[in-house]
Amino acid sequence: MRLDASTPGFAEAFADLVNARREADADVSRDVAAIVAAVRETGDVALRDYTQRFDRHDPDTTGWEVGKAERKAALDTLDPELRSAIECAAERITAYHAAQRPEDRDYVDASGVRLGARWGAVEAAGLYVPGGRAAYPSTVLMNAIPARAAGVERLVMVTPTPDGEVNPLVLAAAEIAGVDEVWRVGGAQAIAALAYGTDRIAPVDVVVGPGNAWVAEAKRQLYGVVGIDMVAGPSEIVVVADGANDPEWIAADLLSQAEHDPTSQSILFTDDAAFADAVDAAVERQLGRLATQATARTAWTDNGAIVVVPTLEAAMPLVDRLAPEHLELAVDTPEPLFARVRHAGSVFLGRYTPEAVGDYVAGPNHVLPTGRRARFASGLSVLDFMKRTSFIACDADSLRRIGPAAVALAQAEGLPAHAASVAVRL
Repeated sequence: MRLDASTPGFAEAFADLVNARREADADVSRDVAAIVAAVRETGDVALRDYTQRFDRHDPDTTGWEVGKAERKAALDTLDPELRSAIECAAERITAYHAAQRPEDRDYVDASGVRLGARWGAVEAAGLYVPGGRAAYPSTVLMNAIPARAAGVERLVMVTPTPDGEVNPLVLAAAEIAGVDEVWRVGGAQAIAALAYGTDRIAPVDVVVGPGNAWVAEAKRQLYGVVGIDMVAGPSEIVVVADGANDPEWIAADLLSQAEHDPTSQSILFTDDAAFADAVDAAVERQLGRLATQATARTAWTDNGAIVVVPTLEAAMPLVDRLAPEHLELAVDTPEPLFARVRHAGSVFLGRYTPEAVGDYVAGPNHVLPTGRRARFASGLSVLDFMKRTSFIACDADSLRRIGPAAVALAQAEGLPAHAASVAVRL
């Protein structure tokens, strides 16, 4: 799609772009509900049946769990350069997330009441790692490391294993990140197993990690039984760039998300129509060289857009309406534009900060809200694995100061027992 903010009909066309639905068209809700019910009722029997059906192997034969020895072997035999890269990423992700741990509060207010809050980690967390279209060791790190930084005691990974095979990079990343259990199950059935537990897999308190439409729908249906990070949709990137950029760089950035999935979205805002043409041509050239051309071309053709605006400042309210997962501000001085951003999952500042550096080694989490959810949600963090317990302590004097107000409010609400439980102490 090519749009120009100065032309008639732009407002309507841009509204269509904002509201375009890119989630899977198939109505998966009923199928997922059936899968979840089967796992809840029959546990491992249902897991085995779905694994045979969808992943083409019998876990009774290939093995339900990937043992510690196999995970360690995957790490020990990893190419040294690749191992160094994973360890570099793990160190940076750990450092960034360790600083997110919140502090407890404990103080006495002016009325003499002791107040505060104590933070603690959930006991067990489940991590879903996709294993279909591609295997992502970076996803293991980004989901497991914040849990460890929070203090989670038991970290359980589930991953679909087509034909029973697990990607060794994923196993190596799991070993580096300190995952305790790795199970050869995937799909909505794996989410249900983590939520309800089976004879083999003990339940967890929180489930995180990306997945297909069935996985996302299972998380949506099971929220409340377990906590979840978010319901994620197709990946997206918005790039705001002036004409001083190299069009090849910007084209590569747009394609970095387009290659994820045919439903991914890449959008360029620029104030230079000639630069827009140059980027469009560069995308076409680079598509011809990509091993992921089929996926990226479909995403770019069906969902991509180039929007020409009078100024880059004028683009920022439009960017906020999109509330993108990833936002690049490819200009020499990005701070003035950054100050105008209200809604974005993660922002990449300057010409030398491609989004992909955030996917792997920068440190902040790459699990981010999609589908305009950055209007009200944030990326995965240590807080997703923690909960806060408040506490209150009154003595006789402080209760005399604040108790009468509590009695009055309870009586006004028609709750006499509430009122009496305070009044009897006064």
